[in-house]
Amino acid sequence: MKHLLATLAACSMLTLSSGVQAETLRLAHASSSSSLIQKAVEMFAKEVSDKTGGELTVQIFPDGQLGDEGPIADGVGSGSIDIGLGGVADAIDPKLNVVTLPFLFSDLDAVHAFLDSPAGKKVFDTGQDNGFHMLGALDSGFRQFADTRRPIETPADLKGAKIRTPPNPVILATMNALGALPQSIPFGEVYTSLQSGVVDGTEPEIRDFYDQKWYEVSPYLSIANYMWTPNYWFMNADRFDSLSKKDQDAITEAVADTTAWYRKELGATYDTVLTELKDAGVKVNVVDQAPFRAMVDPVYAKFGAEWGKDFVASVRKAASGK
Repeated sequence: MKHLLATLAACSMLTLSSGVQAETLRLAHASSSSSLIQKAVEMFAKEVSDKTGGELTVQIFPDGQLGDEGPIADGVGSGSIDIGLGGVADAIDPKLNVVTLPFLFSDLDAVHAFLDSPAGKKVFDTGQDNGFHMLGALDSGFRQFADTRRPIETPADLKGAKIRTPPNPVILATMNALGALPQSIPFGEVYTSLQSGVVDGTEPEIRDFYDQKWYEVSPYLSIANYMWTPNYWFMNADRFDSLSKKDQDAITEAVADTTAWYRKELGATYDTVLTELKDAGVKVNVVDQAPFRAMVDPVYAKFGAEWGKDFVASVRKAASGK
């Protein structure tokens, strides 16, 4: 017993003599451990540790180990998880979904310009009132049009087409506005649904289109950039506020550096994937957004009624660079 007490006392003295005891932040995401998101958060974790001299470390839980995107957001809100990434924002603030409205952005440069602008930062501050400190967003990417029969060049090519979508209300409203017939089919059933003709096409992010080999049964890919989706990056606000100024600055700087790196990597990844799709025989065309954009005002009206008409209008204006 005396030996145990002596050991505990020695450990206590060691902690006091070495300054602040090391802290660990738990970071969770549902993306694959081989994904670009995982590489990004590994970079983030290393930089945080380096900047704090190892006094603040980040433990990463990929592959949905702590739950899917919704439960991760809930966990960060409750404090059981310190940092999360994911595309589900309802637990943070439904108004964050404003950045996913159709044809809001023309390309990745426009997305990033908005995110880095005062208007973009104002949008991402909306979670603060609900216990979240918004760190930023990493691109989940643009969604495109893919079809088994023909390229999508004008809205007329979508009229009456059965298009597979996830059960996302903005996507469903957009497909309806464009005259398509959205079909909510599980991700794992998309290939066979395209192959069998249950659906005529889908609206994929091109990495999924390539990785899942949907191009084998849907040989037309139309680059429309019709919707951008984020991986929201957020932290429990109380946990962030409890950290020292030094640790807070380390997190903020590491997020900025990681985001800049990720954006460059994503652009290179898209270039590679498009080249490989063309080499595989996929017919790729670039869509003129203008006639499609002219048809989606009802979508903006619908979600303007939910999130605030002036709020949606201001975001739409800022996203266009005006």
